[in-house]
Amino acid sequence: MDLHHRVAQHFAESIETKMRSAETMGPSIHRAAEAMLECLLAGGKILSCGNGGSAGDAQHFSAELLNRFEKERPGLPAIAISTDTSTLTAIANDYDFNEIFSKQVSALGNAGDVLLAISTSGNSKNVLAAIEAAHERGMKVVAMTGRDGGTIAAALGVDDTEIRVPSERTARIQEVHLVVIHCLCDLIDTHLFGGETA
Repeated sequence: MDLHHRVAQHFAESIETKMRSAETMGPSIHRAAEAMLECLLAGGKILSCGNGGSAGDAQHFSAELLNRFEKERPGLPAIAISTDTSTLTAIANDYDFNEIFSKQVSALGNAGDVLLAISTSGNSKNVLAAIEAAHERGMKVVAMTGRDGGTIAAALGVDDTEIRVPSERTARIQEVHLVVIHCLCDLIDTHLFGGETA
């Protein structure tokens, strides 16, 4: 097995997927950023969730907003609801794993808030339930998906935004999701606090 070639292939596939994504995803990223800005300017907050690597992405996003991205500025209100193990295990144990996010959205979400829902397959049942809870609370949803968008794409309303990575491979989808997170953080920071665009 040629390990060097295998590594090079990962880089090549990642670059190719990112280039294809850049050609198609710009408008949806811009629309998502506008929804988040509207929320923050109105005094709202952004909740984020996902499973596995997508849980890491949800936490990454909230950390960039709460602390800082690339410039000094006040913290922005964001909560990753995939991080509290006591809450997650209590809900999963007492009710059902598919409700671990939706119960938190129902408790923490308010009209005008935004839910960032992340699922590479678009079929995560607990993320779908969180989206349904967000709609019940009058929240907008930004969904980051891949493949064909799955059941999540079909559940989104006219005020929601889907950012779908044109790939079938989970690793490639997650890599682009990270770039999207950084794009959203940059657009939010630039609009709220000024400065040069990248």
